[in-house]
Amino acid sequence: MSAVSFASALASALLLLLTPAALVLLSRLLRGARRQPPVPPATSQPADLGTVSVIVPTLNEVERIAPCLAGLSRQGYALREVLVVDSNSQDGTRDRVKAAQRQDPRFRLLTDLPLPTGWVGRPWALHTGFQHSSPQSEWVLGLDADTQPQPGLLAGIVAIARRENYDLLSLSPQFILKSPGEWWLQPALLMTLLYRFEASGCDAPLPERVMANGQCFLCRRAVLVALDGYTAARRSFCDDVTLARYAAAQGYRVGFLDGKRLLKVRMYEGARETWQEWGRSLDLKDASPRGQIWGDLWLLTSVQALPLPLGLVSLAANLAGYSSRTLLALTSLCWGLVAIRWALLLAIAPSYDRSQLPAGSWLFWLSPLADPLAVARIWLSSFQRPRQWRGRIYPAANPVSSTTINTQRTQ
Repeated sequence: MSAVSFASALASALLLLLTPAALVLLSRLLRGARRQPPVPPATSQPADLGTVSVIVPTLNEVERIAPCLAGLSRQGYALREVLVVDSNSQDGTRDRVKAAQRQDPRFRLLTDLPLPTGWVGRPWALHTGFQHSSPQSEWVLGLDADTQPQPGLLAGIVAIARRENYDLLSLSPQFILKSPGEWWLQPALLMTLLYRFEASGCDAPLPERVMANGQCFLCRRAVLVALDGYTAARRSFCDDVTLARYAAAQGYRVGFLDGKRLLKVRMYEGARETWQEWGRSLDLKDASPRGQIWGDLWLLTSVQALPLPLGLVSLAANLAGYSSRTLLALTSLCWGLVAIRWALLLAIAPSYDRSQLPAGSWLFWLSPLADPLAVARIWLSSFQRPRQWRGRIYPAANPVSSTTINTQRTQ
């Protein structure tokens, strides 16, 4: 076989891999054109008095929780109570919450220990908060300690949940990044979610395609009562998506909207922590059947990891005289996917806080170069169950995926 024939045969095989994935991606992006705009802030009215109970799980969050507490204290009439459920922090988190409690009696400090067998720490903390929350609240909002609620968050999210008749509603935030490594790696990891699922503001067509964000997750209290709180997600390291898909499978209306005007978040300190902590839950294996995991890995590999390196190689092959129709088609497809990737980067740029641009923020525009690394992280985490999370040690057994998905299908 000549070199030209070999190059053409290899290009044909790669086209068979990439073309169906590209069509899947395009179908999702086209649906995104009809997505809802970012949720606007709203002013809390006296009629909204005591509408929402907020649950904030904490474990050694003293360095990050102050903006969260301050933002919640400014939420107005809608806020009935803030239940900070602490897992025996040793860093001063509890003292910080007690100080906030002295300034605002709506704050309450709870302790969720001991952790029952079969539960992951975060859903257990949320479940504990739900059990201690006021039955008079219409809504329960789970909020992470590293979030920074903006004025009008509670009134805004409740208003749209009522208007659109959502039973569960989560918001995507505006991200706060600082180090150069974060600006380069974090958008590539975020893109793995955008490629696999509907964009925020779109309704997923099937329960197993539902996306959610536990950083800001609103539920009707009556629905949580019917679902037995967070029990369905008790074993899950992506409890937000697990609970949202379980609820959607039961017929409840679940939404995931753009909340960058209502919520900011500083998730991790540096690229290493982003890689370690966020990277090991982005696979969403605890909320997905095995076939879906493999399908997502194929998609990410085909349309995110391979196009740029393949585009460079195929372009070089064409210039070197190995040109054929098949190779030209592969080259065109790869560079088309690269163009889509950069267009998506432009689309998500408003989801990053640029009020104080640190040195290295320009690396955001080079984050497509990190795509192969981000996809490799999803491959790595898809076949590993975390043994340690936020200071807790968990057993090696991994019964999560099959148990969770079977429950969703049979109940």
